[in-house]
Amino acid sequence: MVKLRSQRFGSKKKPFYRIVATDSRNPRDGRYIEIVGTYNPLTEPATVKFDEEKVMKWLSVGAKPTDTVKSLLTKEGYIAKFTASKAE
Repeated sequence: MVKLRSQRFGSKKKPFYRIVATDSRNPRDGRYIEIVGTYNPLTEPATVKFDEEKVMKWLSVGAKPTDTVKSLLTKEGYIAKFTASKAE
């Protein structure tokens, strides 16, 4: 099963995250299939960047986002866009 989840990067007390598509059996910072975005919680406001094409592709093939990634996708409007395109 493919999941969209975050991988932690950065040094101690200075986290930076990549949002990746990965097999759910892989460890958090292990192998991934594709990078779909980044998240930096230290900037004010937090910086979130996604590649819309890749996010929509993975959601359409059934990738499940983790709770944290789902909240980021919702704030950026990708979940609403995906459900709207799915309803058509």
